[in-house]
Amino acid sequence: MKKILTLTLLLVLTTSLPSFGKVASGRASRNEVGGCTPFAGYLFAYFEGGGDMKLQEQLRFAVSEDARNWYALNGNRPIVASDSISESGGIRDPHILRGEDGCYYIVATDMCTAKTGWRENPGIVLMKSKDLVNWTHSKINLVKDWPNFSDAYWVWAPQTIYDHKAKKYMIYFTLQRTGDNRQSLITYYAYANKDFTAFESEPKQLFAAKYGSIDNDIVYKDGTYHLFYKGNTKDENGKEVKNGIQQATSKKLTGPWKEDFKYLDAYAGTRTHVEGSSVFKTHGDPSGAEGGDWILMYDLYTSGRYEYQTSKDLKNWTKEPQSFRKDFFPRHGSVISVTKEELERLQQKWGWVLTHEFESDGNPIIRDKHTADPAVLVENDTLWLFAGHDMEGHQTNYVMKNWLLYSTTDMKHWTEYPSPLHIDDFKWANSKQAYAGQAVKGRDGRYYWYVSTNWCGIGVAVSDKITGPYKDALGKPLLTKEDCFDSKHSWCVIDPTILMEEDGTTYIVWGNHECYIAKLKDNMIEIDGDIKRIDVPNFTEGPWMHKYNGKYYLTYASEWPEKIAYAVSDNIWGPYEFKGIISEIAGNSNTTHPAIVEYKGEWLFLSHNGGLPDGGSYSRSIIAEPLHYDAKGNILPIPATKEGVVLKDVNKR
Repeated sequence: MKKILTLTLLLVLTTSLPSFGKVASGRASRNEVGGCTPFAGYLFAYFEGGGDMKLQEQLRFAVSEDARNWYALNGNRPIVASDSISESGGIRDPHILRGEDGCYYIVATDMCTAKTGWRENPGIVLMKSKDLVNWTHSKINLVKDWPNFSDAYWVWAPQTIYDHKAKKYMIYFTLQRTGDNRQSLITYYAYANKDFTAFESEPKQLFAAKYGSIDNDIVYKDGTYHLFYKGNTKDENGKEVKNGIQQATSKKLTGPWKEDFKYLDAYAGTRTHVEGSSVFKTHGDPSGAEGGDWILMYDLYTSGRYEYQTSKDLKNWTKEPQSFRKDFFPRHGSVISVTKEELERLQQKWGWVLTHEFESDGNPIIRDKHTADPAVLVENDTLWLFAGHDMEGHQTNYVMKNWLLYSTTDMKHWTEYPSPLHIDDFKWANSKQAYAGQAVKGRDGRYYWYVSTNWCGIGVAVSDKITGPYKDALGKPLLTKEDCFDSKHSWCVIDPTILMEEDGTTYIVWGNHECYIAKLKDNMIEIDGDIKRIDVPNFTEGPWMHKYNGKYYLTYASEWPEKIAYAVSDNIWGPYEFKGIISEIAGNSNTTHPAIVEYKGEWLFLSHNGGLPDGGSYSRSIIAEPLHYDAKGNILPIPATKEGVVLKDVNKR
């Protein structure tokens, strides 16, 4: 018996911060675990297709609340290092299964193309867990373990399904052999042993498609097994003329299987090729045993996309593919449904990315992530905090890929929401940098989020809901460096702030080194009239505009390292009278960024510092302090405190 290594999965490669899914048993779907615990989301197991090639072929997890919007766990880093679980040093095509026994099972291709290219691979990695966090693992080397398979060349895309008749877990996979000069791609199967560490007997042939198949995926519905696979059509000379996702069916798990030779994916017969299909069911109505759509997702491996089509019956599929919204670049993977408790357990281990509540204990407000560039919006009794996101601790440069959103009703109890906006949502933003922004509610009731992307310009995203997701409203920048007529450097067009008058008239202010202002049209996505300069001393960046007692207050980052200064005017266009410094250099950070708002009868000042243990100028954290005016309307100096904001009405509770 092979030795089983128990892995307590840790964050790897870094020491910093941290609907119904795949029909697990092969039987008809349910919306609950064991008939009692409802599903609350989905877990996606995949390997990565972007970044450093040496790090791509490793197991990663992502989660979703709706099976359409996905968020990578662990910052899209591997949840376990491939060289600790595989023979080759890499894994591909991970398939995850919810078992009948309360355990979870993963099988994956043991292959590292970064090292050996597309030459032969040894076999299959098997993993088992009782909690989705701690896993045991084992390896199958088909050539060494089974003499009759000494000619095995490719052992690809294994998957697991529970055979209710045999009461065992079946592992099936694509095999190419040198014995027939690698002319065929045939699906084999074997049952796993009780410990899920090896095959209990020699593999047998399961399915031999007319022209071969890879990436097989079996689901069960209404007495029929449906086998989805990447297939092809060849002419009389044996030349492939078409390929795509096909389906075969059988009344028995072990066959025989009947091919229908139809193509299911929207790209069959085009120059866009797909593979790695996986079928799972969405939850639908939580009160019913059925409901929800079937999703056929696939990997558009030549174009870097991951898309899906839907069906009610596994036979008739929507014609137009749709794209997942995601913050990672997945390759061939699989999905299961998970409960609320499972989602929480996964995020407790690898970082929160979905909606969750937490309690803040003073400054910094948020401690499980690095947040920067605060912007605030008050609606009714809720304060919404829009934040930039420094991706890691101990960063040595600005690495910011998305924006974050939080809400509170008392400045102590907070809710974090899934990231509503990614830099990749702006296709024109080649900088790939998600810099400071601010959101407001437009006259039409929609929410407009103005964000900077460094030298690429200021964009505007829009959503019907404050929680998003937000979409690029223009398909191009609203403002570019060409609009900054007195500036010579490329990063002059950053840090937008918005002020909306009581009558709905809206202004945008922005800049670095030079401060600019313009009026927005009523549609919120066009400039109305001329762009002008605001002249204030020692302006660095990060403007914030608010009104108090009828006057306009322009607060901004000043000098370097940055302090917070402010100026006041009777007219939003100026001239502005400089009033002085109100906040000194932020702790452990060269930059700072103000936001000021009145909330529940109290004025609040937000900014950022480098206050977390692994913080610094590029790994910042948002803080909040009370703000006070004197009788003349001057802002009093704002000292940094550990306690932060404690609302008076909260103390009365």
